[in-house]
Amino acid sequence: MTLAFLSLSALAPSRLLAASPREITWDDLIPPGVPYSEIIGQGEIDELNDTWVPLFDENATKLNDALNGTLIRMPGYIIPLEFSGDGVTEFILVPYVGACIHVPPPPANQLVLVRTEKAWPSNQLWEAVWVTGTLRTELLSTDLAQIGYTLRSEEIEVYEW
Repeated sequence: MTLAFLSLSALAPSRLLAASPREITWDDLIPPGVPYSEIIGQGEIDELNDTWVPLFDENATKLNDALNGTLIRMPGYIIPLEFSGDGVTEFILVPYVGACIHVPPPPANQLVLVRTEKAWPSNQLWEAVWVTGTLRTELLSTDLAQIGYTLRSEEIEVYEW
C-alpha cells in the first residue's frame, strides 16, 4: 500500500503538493488589537501642494509578525520602482489607486515592497492585481514612503472583479 501511494504521489504535479497561499486583506497587515483609526493622527494641510498630510503615530510602523514568512496572496495596485525591458521588476503594492503618487502615502503597515523575476507588463500598471509570494516583516524607507513589508513574488495576475 505504501509503495502504491509513493508511486502515485510521484506522478502528481508538484504544484498540488506545494502549500496553498493564505489569502489576506490589507486589514491583516495591521497587528491584532491596533485599530486603523489610531494609526493616523490629526494631520495638516500642505497648502503649497493642496494635499492633506496625515500625521502617523507609532502604530503606523507596528507590523503583524504572525505573517512573517507566510506564503500569501493579496490584492492591490502597483506603484513602479524599477523597470526592465519587459516591464516592472520592483514595485510598491498599495491598497488603492494612486497611493504614494497623488496623495500622501498610507502608513508603513499598509505598504508592501514587491520584487519579481518575471516582469509585470508596463501597459497593465493601472490594473488591480493579485500578488502571491512569501511575505516578510521588514521596515524600510524609500523616496516615496516608509514600507513595512517585503515580498518575493512567485505570481502576479490581474484581479478579476
